[in-house]
Amino acid sequence: MRLHRLEVEGFGPFRSRQTVDFDAFADDGIFLIAGRTGAGKSSILDAVCFGLYGGVPRYDGGEKRLRSDHCEPDDLSEVVVEFSASAGRFRVTRSPEYVRPSKRGGGTTKQAAGVALDEWTDAGWVGRAARAVDVANELDEILQLSRDQFLQVILLAQNRFSEFLLAGSKDRQTLLRRLFGTQRFEDVQARFDDRRRGAEQALGARLATVAARVEEAERLVSTAELWGDAAEAGTGEASAAEQTARPTVTATTAERLDGLRRAKARADYRAERRVSERAEAERSSTAADLVLSTRREEQRAQSERDRARAALDRLDAEEPSIAAARAELADARSAEALRSTIAAAARARTAWESASAAEQTSRASWEQFGVATDDDLETWAAARLRESGGWERAAELEAKEPALTLELQSAEVAVQSASARVEEGAVERAELPAQIVAVTAERDDARRIADRAADLAAARDAAESRVRAARDVQRVRAQQEIAEQQLAALTTQHATAQSALAQLRQRRFDGMAGELASGLVTAEPCPVCGSHEHPSPATHADPVSADDIAAAEAERDAGAEREREASEMSASLRAELAGAEAGADGRTVEQAETERTAAVEAHAESLAAADRLTTLDARLQELAERADRLERERADRDVTLSAAREQLALRAQRAEEARALIADARGPFDTVAERLADITAQVSAARLLAAAVAEQQRRTQALEEAEDERDAALADSAFDDVAAVERALRSVAVQEALETRISQHAVQREKERSTLFDLELRTLPEEPIDISPDEEAAAKARAAWVHTVDEASRALGTVERLEDLIASATSEHARTADDAAEFEVLQGLADAIAGRGANTRKMTLETFVLAAELEEIVEAANRRLYDMSTGRYQLQHSDALAARGAASGLGIVVSDAFTGQTRPPQSLSGGETFLTSLALALGLAEVVTARAGGIRLDTLFIDEGFGSLDGDTLDVAMRTLDELRQGGRTVGVISHVEAMQEQIPAQLTVRATPNGPSIIETR
Repeated sequence: MRLHRLEVEGFGPFRSRQTVDFDAFADDGIFLIAGRTGAGKSSILDAVCFGLYGGVPRYDGGEKRLRSDHCEPDDLSEVVVEFSASAGRFRVTRSPEYVRPSKRGGGTTKQAAGVALDEWTDAGWVGRAARAVDVANELDEILQLSRDQFLQVILLAQNRFSEFLLAGSKDRQTLLRRLFGTQRFEDVQARFDDRRRGAEQALGARLATVAARVEEAERLVSTAELWGDAAEAGTGEASAAEQTARPTVTATTAERLDGLRRAKARADYRAERRVSERAEAERSSTAADLVLSTRREEQRAQSERDRARAALDRLDAEEPSIAAARAELADARSAEALRSTIAAAARARTAWESASAAEQTSRASWEQFGVATDDDLETWAAARLRESGGWERAAELEAKEPALTLELQSAEVAVQSASARVEEGAVERAELPAQIVAVTAERDDARRIADRAADLAAARDAAESRVRAARDVQRVRAQQEIAEQQLAALTTQHATAQSALAQLRQRRFDGMAGELASGLVTAEPCPVCGSHEHPSPATHADPVSADDIAAAEAERDAGAEREREASEMSASLRAELAGAEAGADGRTVEQAETERTAAVEAHAESLAAADRLTTLDARLQELAERADRLERERADRDVTLSAAREQLALRAQRAEEARALIADARGPFDTVAERLADITAQVSAARLLAAAVAEQQRRTQALEEAEDERDAALADSAFDDVAAVERALRSVAVQEALETRISQHAVQREKERSTLFDLELRTLPEEPIDISPDEEAAAKARAAWVHTVDEASRALGTVERLEDLIASATSEHARTADDAAEFEVLQGLADAIAGRGANTRKMTLETFVLAAELEEIVEAANRRLYDMSTGRYQLQHSDALAARGAASGLGIVVSDAFTGQTRPPQSLSGGETFLTSLALALGLAEVVTARAGGIRLDTLFIDEGFGSLDGDTLDVAMRTLDELRQGGRTVGVISHVEAMQEQIPAQLTVRATPNGPSIIETR
């Protein structure tokens, strides 16, 4: 895959459209992405990832702020990525979701995310897909890399590949699972575990089901008293042969099921009898309910008749109050027509009284000023405002007078400060040459000491080796003495065992005749001579058996083996002691440690001098720069002093002019503000009085018109005066309540008369009807029926439940053997796949597969790491068991050729960690691309991390980058390191503009 072009607009820190032509860097093969922190270097990689996959890794799990904050509402947000793959050349255009102004009306609307995929053909760009799901499917086949794989093999952010190196087995498994898609092996493990658990649960459940159902059935039989020794035995419900015996404690499941089947036959007979009794009781209860229902209906009709009579009497008694309500409602409706006219006259009088009071108040306020004028008040006020217009500027200057004074003082201080800086610069320029000479001498001394660092380090390492060798001499000499003593003791033991064996063999040979004689039997032939007579058999006084000889031989052989091992150990210790003495070079431990201490101190002093040398070089550079800066600042300070003096003269002139204008505007008052406040108050009082007089005149005319209209309306009405109208007036709610009361009374009276008429037609007794005897009879019949229903239901339920339990238990019992065999097979497979049981490495199937992939990754990484570390470091895959049951099988350790030992990656320095992580990331990229079908990666990005490398190591890293660009590959590097900026001429510079957005510049 190769990137050709990137266009970004309204994305991240970029507002205007920015274009990156990756093909322009094809000849160089490597280019640098530079810029200040926060300018947006990494946003270029974010844009590539967003264009291809629709997401940015650093926004995962948080707010997806893809649209630029610098965008105006109408600005476009869009990313265009043009690239080539094995399938051809393609272009992806993608925009995030954002809010824009509505095209119709006001407000805003949400702009949906958009994406389009185009393919380059002979006819130009041709659209291939325009829906998000279709584009995603097409890109999956074109790119052949998931987003995680893309980020691991193309966009190499330093924190991502260092995480892979330093991660534990569990975290490393999570990443490898995403890259290689091995979830299927975990699914296999999960399916086998599920099958094992399912088989175990099925077997246990089936056994438990059989036991539970048999026990439940037996409890049911006991509760229903269906055993042969039950209380109902002998009642005729079953013959003696049919009666069921209670099962014993040791009965098998099959025997218990047979007993339950006999109990069910007894339950069937009992259920038939209970059903017959239920039908008879139901007929009796139905007849009693019918009689009770008829009596209840007659009692209800009698109660309703008596209630209707009482209600009609009450309504007739309310008739006089209803007539009064009708009259009140008629008067209120007549008075309602005059309500608005009377209210208008009352409001007009209230307004007139308020206007009169305001006129009197305004006149009193005006007269307190004692101003006499023959002009109209508005004319007088206008003349006074024109007169005071010229005092406004003086009032402003008067308010700013303290500030003008402060500005004058500030200008004086500025002149003094500028003069002091000029003098200070002169003093500092005079002191610098002596300081430069002193620091130069100190730096030369430090350089002489620092130049011996390499020799002193070699001397320190040699002294350290002699200390270790001297200590080994002490240790091995003590061990060798103990080994010699053990060898002598074992040699003695071996000789003793050999002598004892020889003695036993001689004793056995001497007693052989007695041993043969002990086996002779009268009248049977001798095994030596064949004679049937044994006149004088030998006696066996000192017996030694063949087992005694074998035991002695075993003891001798064991002693010989122990002697041989002790001899080998002694020889080995002698050789080790000789090597240690050669390494110690004749030093004792105390002498070697003294020499090492001196060497360490000398080397530390050299290193300190090297550190001090750097500081002194920086100090000299700083002094030189300071001298240059002081020369540049001398002219600036002279200019500043001249400007300060000019500003002081200007401000003094302005202050004098302001004081003259203020004094003229004050007049007889203490301040201009007081004079302006006095004339403003007079003008305001004059205008208020003029407005109040006009308002009082208007309100007087309105009052007269409203009262004339009210008097005319009263003359045309049935009321004598306003008081009579007000007494008759009622609110709308009261009128509605009166009308509702009158209509409800009429409707209710007609309803009660109709009800009473219908009930009087029926021949109902006047005395209250008593239904208690009928209720008692119906209750007894129903209770009897309910009892028979319960008994029948219980009997039928017992039969049904017992039948189900027996059938289910019989079926489940027949399948338990097959379930047990299946469970044993599944348990063995599941344990092996999940790292349990006989799986001693405790590695799951997925971990086993990923371990093989990790071995290939480590092998690919070591091909570069060997050169990067100048042959010192190599990575090794470790499948050692982790402590305390933690995940294992995917460990990585570092083999150090200098020490011959392995150590964890966390022990590497910052620069070593970066180089090792880079080598591992490149190895991972090779394996991932191989697994993805061997796709070619022609574009690669590496984000930061080079700042942790020293100069030599940086050169090694640059050589590695040179190797990466072989074969036409283009490598983009993001870094702040100045050395890389000097070595990589092709650069993209991301620069933040003064108004906020960033731009991309190419050189």
